[in-house]
Amino acid sequence: MKNLAIFASGSGTNCENIIRYFQGHEHIAVTLVLCNKSDAFVLERARRLGVPTCVVPKSAFNSPEKVLPLLEEHHVDFIVLAGFLLMVPDFLLEAYPHAIINIHPSLLPKYGGKGMWGMHVHEAVKAAGDSETGMTVHWVSNICDGGEIIAQFHTPLQPDDTPDDIAAREHVLEMEHFPRVIEEVVMGER
Repeated sequence: MKNLAIFASGSGTNCENIIRYFQGHEHIAVTLVLCNKSDAFVLERARRLGVPTCVVPKSAFNSPEKVLPLLEEHHVDFIVLAGFLLMVPDFLLEAYPHAIINIHPSLLPKYGGKGMWGMHVHEAVKAAGDSETGMTVHWVSNICDGGEIIAQFHTPLQPDDTPDDIAAREHVLEMEHFPRVIEEVVMGER
């Protein structure tokens, strides 16, 4: 059995989708949801689905003495970032080599990097007048949104789409594809 930790910072729609996808899975289980914000709704979503949660504030997240024992306690083999807004420290990259992936709401390398998250990305897509957008699943590295791309999924845009419309179109891709890509990566199929 491969155990996943999901790191999230916000409302947790992706987190909930991932937990539900792997409920009863023969080879993969979500054993921990780690969040850096005590008031994030992702914590409630995880609790409702019976997954242990832990709040690790930004001030403690860069401490190997705080984070590594927590991951060991939950027998974490693989880490999934799902709307997690902190950079992953080097000690985690070293402890989990080629075992941390992230989702990004654009077709990287477009609209990636510091400050490009959530609606900031969708507003940039709109401002550029792009005819399509999408999502990217990538390996996490010490460069913000700079890790090797694992998978990308595209969706067309209409000229009159608002940033909210763009966000909604992209979110459909996340719900449809992200759990399956996680499964393929963890099972060694990607």
